[in-house]
Amino acid sequence: MPNQRLRDALLRNGLSFEHVARATTVDPKTVERWITRDRTPYPRHRHVIASMVKESETYLWPNALAKDAKKEINESEVVQVYAHRHSISADVWRHMLDGAKLNVSILVYSGMFLVDNPALIRTLRQKAEEGVKIRILLGDPASREVARRSEEEGIGKGTLAAKVRNALAFFKPLADSGHAEVRCHKTTLYNSIYRFDDEMLINTHVLGFMAGHAPVLHLRRLSGGDLFETYAESFQGVWDAAKPPKW
Repeated sequence: MPNQRLRDALLRNGLSFEHVARATTVDPKTVERWITRDRTPYPRHRHVIASMVKESETYLWPNALAKDAKKEINESEVVQVYAHRHSISADVWRHMLDGAKLNVSILVYSGMFLVDNPALIRTLRQKAEEGVKIRILLGDPASREVARRSEEEGIGKGTLAAKVRNALAFFKPLADSGHAEVRCHKTTLYNSIYRFDDEMLINTHVLGFMAGHAPVLHLRRLSGGDLFETYAESFQGVWDAAKPPKW
């Protein structure tokens, strides 16, 4: 069976068999076999290719790493665990946002705590002008999922929907100017996701608690790791199913 992930990654980056062959110092026929026959390259070649196509080794070759090695890598992806989101300092958020060069992706229901940063819109606009892709996923305020989560937090059926509408109004200028793409989702969220390139904050959702009081995982992407990729794929799945908001 062909390695479609590797084939697609090369196509997305405009890379031919010859490009990869030169970078890995192998014959182009060898590169072709890596794709058409799903042969697994040596680790040194996997490192080079993963860097060229900006994907993880685990994504390109899911079965390449031994179980013990993968376990160690996955554990190493966890930088820190916070007992509560509100305990994360403003400096941590600022450092991660300022360091983003390619991608800022946010998946929440409302994320209204973000507006406490008066410079957020200006910073996101500047990042977008520098070439950073800004994607913001908010809950659909008319959805059953938002109403249910509002009740589960103990704040009343319509409270969270009102917060979402406020968040939509807050981010609308970014969408109108083309500096960010905003979509609304109808997903039952088990966690919120805040991604800044290869770093990510995962805010778990706990029944009966507002998100600010729930635990957060700080992850850093490692080549060969599964944990970061799991949440990255989750974000993409919600993004693909989401729709533009009804401003």
